[in-house]
Amino acid sequence: MAEHTVTGFEQGSVRGFLHKPSDRPEAGLVLTHGAGGNCEVSLLVAVANAFCRSGFVVLRCDLPFRQRKRFGPPLPATAAQDRAGLGDAAAVMREMQPGRTFLGGQSYGGRQASMVASEQPDVAGGLLLLSYPLHPPGKTDQLRTSHFPKLRVPALFVQGSKDPFGSLKEMSEALRLIPTRTELIGIEGAGHELARGKFDIEQMIVKNFRSLMD
Repeated sequence: MAEHTVTGFEQGSVRGFLHKPSDRPEAGLVLTHGAGGNCEVSLLVAVANAFCRSGFVVLRCDLPFRQRKRFGPPLPATAAQDRAGLGDAAAVMREMQPGRTFLGGQSYGGRQASMVASEQPDVAGGLLLLSYPLHPPGKTDQLRTSHFPKLRVPALFVQGSKDPFGSLKEMSEALRLIPTRTELIGIEGAGHELARGKFDIEQMIVKNFRSLMD
C-alpha cells in the first residue's frame, strides 16, 4: 500500500484536509460529515486514509454550516448552501485531479451529496453514502427518498444493522427507487456512527466501491 500525506486545505469556500498518495492518483473523492460532527471525526479520517492508500486523492471537507459554527446541527433553510459547498468541493477536486471525481459523506453529508448528484448528474461519477439517514428515528413514514428516482450515478450505501435512522431492510427497499447500480453493505452490530461495528474498511468499503464504480 502506498504512503500518503495529509495536509490542511483551504481554497475559497472549501476547507478541510487533503490526503494525497505518493504515487500518481487515479481518482478523487470528496468526503464530508454528518449533522453533529465535522470532517475530523474518526470514521471519516479512517475512510479517507483507506481510499488514499488505494490510490485516491481524498478531500475531507467541512460543510458551510459547520464553517459558520463549531457546534450545533444544520438548519433546513441553509441546506441548499451545504449542497452548493459540496458542488464547489467537487469542482476543486476536478481541477486538482483529472481522473474521475466521487462524492461521499456520513449521514447528513451523504444525504446532501446524493441530492447534489440528483440535481447535477455530472458533478460526480458515483456516491459513497455512510449511514444514510433514511428517516428520523421512530418516524418511518418520513422517508428522505424523494430524489432517489433522479439519481443516475452508482451509489454504495454502508449501514449499521442497529441504525435507528434506517434498518437494513428499510434501506434495501428504498434502494429499489434508484434507477442505477447500487449496493448496500450492512455492518453487523453498528449504530448510526458505525463506531461499534467491526469491519475492514479496505475490504468491505474500498474494494466494493471500486467494483461498483467500474
